[in-house]
Amino acid sequence: MTNPIPKNDRTEIEAAAFRRLVAHLRERTDVQNIDLMNLSGFCRNCLSKWYRAEAAERGFEITDPAAREEIYGMPYEDWKAKYQTGPKQDHK
Repeated sequence: MTNPIPKNDRTEIEAAAFRRLVAHLRERTDVQNIDLMNLSGFCRNCLSKWYRAEAAERGFEITDPAAREEIYGMPYEDWKAKYQTGPKQDHK
């Protein structure tokens, strides 16, 4: 059996894993949001909404465009113009 991870360390590990996931999604611009939704039930836009909701729970107001930029690494409209393929695939 492994030793339990202290709460502060656990939070740091979870935050690092989240940052790693976001970095991975930023690198994999070939993977469309619709592909993510079809396979996993969530996409980059979902992550940005979860990020925004968690910030709001802690008293930080973040606009939808600002939350998306945190996930995409650039303004969402720029990402769509540069990387989105096929018909408009904007998961709400």
